[in-house]
Amino acid sequence: MSSQTLIHPDHKADKDFSRALHGEKIIKNDDNFLGKLRSKNEDLHSSAVDKYNEFWEGDNKDNSLNTEESRSSLYTQLTNTYYNLATDFYEYGWGQSFHFSRKAIGEDFGRSIARHEHYLASMGGIREGMKVLDVGCGVGGPAREIIRFTGCHVTGLNNNDYQIERARHYAKKYKQESHSTFVKGDFMKMPFPDNSFDAVYAIEATCHAPKLEGVYSEIFRVLKPGGTFALYEWVTTDLFDPTNAEQCRIIREVEKGDGIPKLFPHTTCLEALRNVNFQVTYHEDLAQSKIANDIPWYGELEGGSMFNSLTGFARSSVGRVITNNMLSLLETVGVLPKGALEVQNVLLTAMQGLVAGGKMNIFTPMYCVISKKPDN
Repeated sequence: MSSQTLIHPDHKADKDFSRALHGEKIIKNDDNFLGKLRSKNEDLHSSAVDKYNEFWEGDNKDNSLNTEESRSSLYTQLTNTYYNLATDFYEYGWGQSFHFSRKAIGEDFGRSIARHEHYLASMGGIREGMKVLDVGCGVGGPAREIIRFTGCHVTGLNNNDYQIERARHYAKKYKQESHSTFVKGDFMKMPFPDNSFDAVYAIEATCHAPKLEGVYSEIFRVLKPGGTFALYEWVTTDLFDPTNAEQCRIIREVEKGDGIPKLFPHTTCLEALRNVNFQVTYHEDLAQSKIANDIPWYGELEGGSMFNSLTGFARSSVGRVITNNMLSLLETVGVLPKGALEVQNVLLTAMQGLVAGGKMNIFTPMYCVISKKPDN
């Protein structure tokens, strides 16, 4: 199958491809990690892995995708392909909220993730009865927690059909259908009228945009006057030196391992918000905060924590080794589709880059910015 078959011009084609790749059973029902992988269409899965690698490997005349320009111009295909491959691995190893958080001594992983979501909701002034937009909602983990925390209604926007279907499944499972809606759409061209939402938040999602002004201007447009946009952004810090080859290699690992066209400096984030007329009222790198931040955000990636659940096991050092060996064996004997181990390796590339970038403090996944759309 040609890699071009993975680039679809419309939403119906995306949905048809997603259902052909993942299968109706897994989209509509819970299943274990290996069950989800076994459900994949082998040819489509292998083709998707090859497609994703084309964006990052092979500098020759036969591959025009491995350029920053191509990754930016084809950001929807890059991101969609990435999450078609990575979503099951994310749920297996991280749960339903795909983001990092500060962590205090004695605080377990799940509590730290929820606290990070509560903090953003509080900073964004989200309250009961509000109509709120979640930009890049994943499978809806943060939306569900913020609904429980505030009583608001959340509309989740996502360009990946598999994640949208998973989010709808969980909303039904957890009795939140009356408080949530999940919509397929490109966050650079949002399918909503002007002034639609009382508040907007984005948790480690707008980093997939090729140009921050593009997604921020759409958020500004759909936000009501006087509304707040609360953001956790992935950015490089002041310590990142773009002339340092080792630092650039680390940032490239983060980009490849997480499906990001290009990471921008935190100053670009602030400048982009102001360029589209947001009033920035607060900004801070929470990775450097002294409040409830005893264990670094990348601690879970290092696998040093004790595990008492399946996701905890998957994050642990021994869990990663066992998972790798299991995937290698099952793919070799034909139980799992070709490329399953390669997806795991892409995510391990992300882990290496994230840990190295965090330790060097050249990257943060939790640059918190609160902005307001002027009343007039």
